[in-house]
Amino acid sequence: MMAFLWRGALLLSLVAAISVYADMKLDCRPDFVTLVWTDSRSQTDLSLFRLGNCFPTSFTAREVVFSVDLNDCNFRRMVTGAHLIYSNDLIYTSSDSHILPFTHPVVCTYERPKDWYPLIYDPVFNTYGQGDLVFHIGLMNDDFSGPAESTTFPLGSFVPIMASVEQKTHQPLLLLLEECVAAATAELWPESYLYPIITNKGCLVDSKASRSKFEPRQKSSEIRLSLQAFRFELGKEVFIHCKLVAWDPIGLDNTKKACHYVKDHGWELLDNPTYSNLCDCCDSSCKSRRTRSLASGKLGIVQKAVLGPLTITDIKF
Repeated sequence: MMAFLWRGALLLSLVAAISVYADMKLDCRPDFVTLVWTDSRSQTDLSLFRLGNCFPTSFTAREVVFSVDLNDCNFRRMVTGAHLIYSNDLIYTSSDSHILPFTHPVVCTYERPKDWYPLIYDPVFNTYGQGDLVFHIGLMNDDFSGPAESTTFPLGSFVPIMASVEQKTHQPLLLLLEECVAAATAELWPESYLYPIITNKGCLVDSKASRSKFEPRQKSSEIRLSLQAFRFELGKEVFIHCKLVAWDPIGLDNTKKACHYVKDHGWELLDNPTYSNLCDCCDSSCKSRRTRSLASGKLGIVQKAVLGPLTITDIKF
């Protein structure tokens, strides 16, 4: 009992201390939330803030901003009588001994619409289990709002692909595509003819010769790829073989990244272009290190997945 009271007192002291040097403004709109956190401490790295599993929309030396949809960021929704309550946590994670990690509650309360009902959405994905993580990968429609209505894509059109990981009780993880290749079979063999899409630990090499690109990330647990349909096994079944990586967001380096090539600019890091130097090795060799499992409390885990079949058709003139 005394230990519980001591922890409660410590938590109240931490919240009181935070309120001295920081200020949070929360604007709850019908469909989205804007949160502005202003911090006066020079040691605070505002890029390390997360709202649920979402990265900051923008940040400066003293201010971090989140402008997010209520359906994103793992907002928790609760209906109580006449009210609809959305709750989340603003999380700061840091290894700096001067700034302790902390969590701050974020709550938006609305009047419950008379015609409100729970959304039901069950996309058709390929699903893979790994411990208590569940990985998904699937073909999407043009705006990534639902599953693709067709698995046939004309040469030069875009193939929208989305992968995600259900994190359950794990700390927030960042999903990456470490490697993707196209093949004519659902299994890879030594003699398989392959078309490289992503290689070198997260480099979208196909983007150097096409308009393929990673789309802006909506959630840390998702990654979206607009892949321009390429000339490979035209009119036949094609399978895309990928390695999905769920990784600690603060453990990124040149072997754990998502990079695409921007014409007249060069390689760019998806999650923070300021650190695009992590992509410098994409034209040479990004040195690997052994992946450590989440079960041992380390950084992340890799899951193999196969997407398909899909068909790429030639353009008829």
